[in-house]
Amino acid sequence: MRETILKVMFVISIFILGWFAGNLFLNLNTQIPLPIQHNGKEIASPSDWVKEEQIHVYSDRIIIDLKDAEWASFSDTNSMDPLIDETSNAIEIIPSSADDIHVGDIVSYKTEFADGIIIHRVVDIGEDELGKYFILRGDNNPVNDPEKVRFSQIQRVLVGIIY
Repeated sequence: MRETILKVMFVISIFILGWFAGNLFLNLNTQIPLPIQHNGKEIASPSDWVKEEQIHVYSDRIIIDLKDAEWASFSDTNSMDPLIDETSNAIEIIPSSADDIHVGDIVSYKTEFADGIIIHRVVDIGEDELGKYFILRGDNNPVNDPEKVRFSQIQRVLVGIIY
């Protein structure tokens, strides 16, 4: 009988140690950033604008085959934190048509609501009597940008961020 009680106590102690270790592990993992979300939904990732065969990595350089690529730097608006900040640099390209742009893509565009160029993520695409439009939002913003953005306003699409 005593042997059975010791076995049960051993199993219980292993269970308790496992429970404590599991909780410790979970508490440590709370430091790992979760995917960026809006309204409890994960933000869509950008399209695959640069294919693997376009990237050539050598010991002394990297070559990315892109047409119409442009270097971009950013202001400290915090609207795209933590993905893009004032110390980030990026590569952007000119999209050929509105059909090239998808939900999740990050585009730079002109608007009458701000000076300069805005760079935000496409969160929705719609169509009305004027044609296709894009709804945009900064990843760190609680609400969408205040207008339907037309393809004619879009300057570039972000295809790479360099930190």
